[in-house]
Amino acid sequence: MMKYILVTGGVISGIGKGIIASSVGTILKSCGLHVTAIKIDPYINIDAGTFSPYEHGEVFVLDDGGEVDLDLGNYERFLDIRLTRDNNLTTGKIYQSVINKERRGDYLGKTVQVVPHITDAIQEWVVKQATVPVDDDGLKPQVCVIELGGTVGDIESMPFVEAFRQFQFKVKRENFCNIHVSLIPQPSATGEQKTKPTQNSVRELRGLGLSPDLIMCRCSTALENSVKEKISMFCHVEPEQVICVHDVSSIYKVPLLLEQQGVVGYLSRRLNMPIETRPRKMLTKWKEMSDRPLDPWFSRVERRQEQKLLPRGVDFKVQAGFHKKLDFGYSASLEPSTLTEEPVKYHEAWQKLCSADGILVPGGFGVRGTEGKIHAINWARKQKKPFLGVCLGMQLAVCEFARNTLGWADANSTEFDPESKHPVVIDMPEHNPGQMGGTMRLGKRRTIFKTNSSVLRKLYGDAEYVDERHRHRFESFFTSLNITT
Repeated sequence: MMKYILVTGGVISGIGKGIIASSVGTILKSCGLHVTAIKIDPYINIDAGTFSPYEHGEVFVLDDGGEVDLDLGNYERFLDIRLTRDNNLTTGKIYQSVINKERRGDYLGKTVQVVPHITDAIQEWVVKQATVPVDDDGLKPQVCVIELGGTVGDIESMPFVEAFRQFQFKVKRENFCNIHVSLIPQPSATGEQKTKPTQNSVRELRGLGLSPDLIMCRCSTALENSVKEKISMFCHVEPEQVICVHDVSSIYKVPLLLEQQGVVGYLSRRLNMPIETRPRKMLTKWKEMSDRPLDPWFSRVERRQEQKLLPRGVDFKVQAGFHKKLDFGYSASLEPSTLTEEPVKYHEAWQKLCSADGILVPGGFGVRGTEGKIHAINWARKQKKPFLGVCLGMQLAVCEFARNTLGWADANSTEFDPESKHPVVIDMPEHNPGQMGGTMRLGKRRTIFKTNSSVLRKLYGDAEYVDERHRHRFESFFTSLNITT
């Protein structure tokens, strides 16, 4: 029988359910089990394709072109599997599926309701997707880790919680367990770890019909024994079922943290799974990887490197790991028009740019700030500063080179200037200006090199072709001359 592990979250969203779900899958896979994963997002969007990255994080693209939540990227990396768009379930997908059935007359005239029709559709989706092979060997998974996004108690996630309340009885207790991830705040004024939010969260979860088998406590420092015992007593679980997941230097240390606290042994007993007890080679390699320096190149550099990030102009915070300092600036402030309107802002922007050791120009949509990015790219090229252009950033680098090296003064993308005499970045066949969702070149595509002298081909080790995942509406005209997709 398939084993289902549901990961829920309490107190706040963004608590780390995705990393914990990935880590649970990793330690189970290290035991020789085949593991798959499903992410449930309670929002009404069909997928993550039309989200602003400032709203919900960047989009992760799968082989089949599915635009999904970033957590599926964690699942693929941690578990070394290949997922499909149906591994990301949203409220929008479920309601769309049920409404389509109703329009076809599949419900034979019955009144279509949240219970049982929506909840049944959720359960059917999970059961069907859990059996889809995700490993290279093509074998069916034995364990399905399901992450329920959001926070228990949110009105958006109620149909999903109800669906799993029913589901636990359908698949029987020995095939279903619930891991609840909760926050243990530690106010700086007292330094005391507080359990009340977790108690309330578990009480609410129980009131909805689910009882946690493991309570994973997210905290800034290791959980004190007295706090662990208090959670055990007030949340009706054994102390071994309270797991500490404190902040660590790398997310890749989390599987080891769970392994050390006996999570594998508990799940083996609770779900009656045939798990190997001998030392596991995979976890040994995983420990070696997690113990490596985060950034060996920068550890050899005496001074800290400062990298410049140039978004269009949306105010947001940038977090950076490793040993680099990551700063950000508004590309619109680098444009000549700013010199006239706000000279102080203009000179401050250029002073920041010129003090950077490297420049990253990310993706985006629309014309605002693009000329400022081109000025920054021109400066990086002339000063021989490290530069990385992602998506739009790469396209603007092509525009800059065409303008300032080839002498094509009006070189541009057809996205910004459809009448340009030198359209060096052009629309792709999939582009539909009237429809935003799912109209880009999406998913894994084979790119065949047409010439032996292509620089890209040399960068790929002189390969005849490469398979890469795509997510873009425009492509460089120069690139399309050397390769065919």
